[in-house]
Amino acid sequence: MYERNASHIESLVRDQNDWRGGCINLIASENVTSRRVRGIMGSDFAHRYAEGHPGERYYQGTEIIDEIESDLKQHMKSLFRCKHADVRPISGTIANDAVFSRYIRPGDIVMVNSTPAGGHISHHKAGSVGKYTRNIVNFPLTPDGWHIDVDHTLDLLKSFDPRVMIMGKSLFLFPEPVKELAPYCRKKGIHLLYDAAHVLGLVAGGQFQDPLAEGAAIVTGSTHKTFYGSQRGVILSNLDDEEWRKIDKGAFPGSSSNHHLETLVALTFATYEMLEFGAEYARQVVNNAKHFARKLFDSGFKVQGEQFGFTETHQVAIDMSDLGGGESAARNLKDNRIIVNMNLLPFEPLDHATSASGIRLGVQEMTRVGMKEPEMERIAELFKRCLMDKKFVGDEVKEFRAKFQEVGYSFD
Repeated sequence: MYERNASHIESLVRDQNDWRGGCINLIASENVTSRRVRGIMGSDFAHRYAEGHPGERYYQGTEIIDEIESDLKQHMKSLFRCKHADVRPISGTIANDAVFSRYIRPGDIVMVNSTPAGGHISHHKAGSVGKYTRNIVNFPLTPDGWHIDVDHTLDLLKSFDPRVMIMGKSLFLFPEPVKELAPYCRKKGIHLLYDAAHVLGLVAGGQFQDPLAEGAAIVTGSTHKTFYGSQRGVILSNLDDEEWRKIDKGAFPGSSSNHHLETLVALTFATYEMLEFGAEYARQVVNNAKHFARKLFDSGFKVQGEQFGFTETHQVAIDMSDLGGGESAARNLKDNRIIVNMNLLPFEPLDHATSASGIRLGVQEMTRVGMKEPEMERIAELFKRCLMDKKFVGDEVKEFRAKFQEVGYSFD
């Protein structure tokens, strides 16, 4: 009776594949996996369970996934030069929750980046941190809005000691002051956590700050943004073994049971690709973002962070308040086959979240399909014609995108 419905779903999937293949995707939290990574998904592992650690499972028949998971952990530790890696979280937010559940107690004070300053929702009252405490204090910002004010932060800390500091952002243009605040955190016993969800691939490729080397106690991340794997999460640390056991329990059974073996296998393959091509890829991502930002600025857009070189990551932020706001810009671009998201900008009221003045752009996916500086110039031109000149450029976008269908920095 429902076969027609099932066939319709298959048709919708084909439509999605075709449509996205004809778009310029600049969503900063997305990427594409290689053909070979996609090819190993949908295997028998999609049907299976593996609770616990390799060699210590609660199920039988896990010998092969034990080998794969052990291999992934070892290569993650090598890639990020760390002592411990937990690869069981099924998303970056789940990785965050696994850590927060171990270190945040009811009533604890936690310092975070505010939502307008770029902080992720899992860091706030509506998200994971809010499940454990309501005492959440925002880091003070420098007047430019793009950096934590270290001196002001240290002054604030004279009147209270948070149990946890959470650095890292969702709108993330510049490094965080890990080196500057880590010594104080160690002295006072404050747990300094760093959410590298957006920049994990840039850290792996050596093109962004190394938060563990700079003094962060724990790093969490998503594996599908600048790190171009399947959609999962990871926790990294150099904690001593006893302290790491808290994280271990937070990951299992604290935040997961089975941990989606199909995407674990895919992530293992993608991690080999990152080890092989990550440095070259990350370098091109940052170069593309800087070049794109400059060309947008030269075209008359209010690109943020000009005085600091616009960006040090994959992201570019634009204030669209003079051109109808972020929501209008994002909608117009989508109608022209360019996909972005609206975003609050620093110091913007939180209640403007559904009418944010900014848009956030990420170049990591288009970099992976082969685009470089000349293509960034072309996309900036398309932005101008679409948003300033009010021209329809959707057909040009589709024609342009058709030339970039192969996934690079891979074993394909």
